[in-house]
Amino acid sequence: QVQLVESGGGLVQAGGSLRLSCAASGRIASYYAMGWFRQAPGKEREFVASITWSGGSTYYANSVKGRFTISRDNAKNTVYLQMNSLKPEDTAVYFCAGGRTYYMSTSPREYNYWGQGTQVTVSS
Repeated sequence: QVQLVESGGGLVQAGGSLRLSCAASGRIASYYAMGWFRQAPGKEREFVASITWSGGSTYYANSVKGRFTISRDNAKNTVYLQMNSLKPEDTAVYFCAGGRTYYMSTSPREYNYWGQGTQVTVSS
C-alpha cells in the first residue's frame, strides 16, 4: 500500500510561483509513475504532469508546459511540482497520484493511489 500526502498549496497572485510537494510512503516500485492532477469547482479532474519514479522521464499537459516542472527526490520519497507564472485559471485543488501505469497516462483511472489534495488559488 502507498500513502501520498501533498503540501505547499496556498494563495498567490497571478505571475507568482508555488512549489507543491508529495511525500510518499509504502512500497513504491521503480516502474511506478507519479502524477499531478487538478480539479476546479464544477470541472473534471485533469492531468497536469507526470514522472517515472526511477528514470525521471516527464510529461506535461499543454496548458502548463513551460511553466510547471515536475521532479522527484527518491532519497526523500518525494515528488515536487514547481509552478511558475501562475494564472487565475490554474486555481484548483491539486492531487498527487501514483500507480503501475505508463508515465504518459493522463487518465485518473490509470492511477491507483491518491493524496487528499491541496488548494491552489491564484488571484488576478
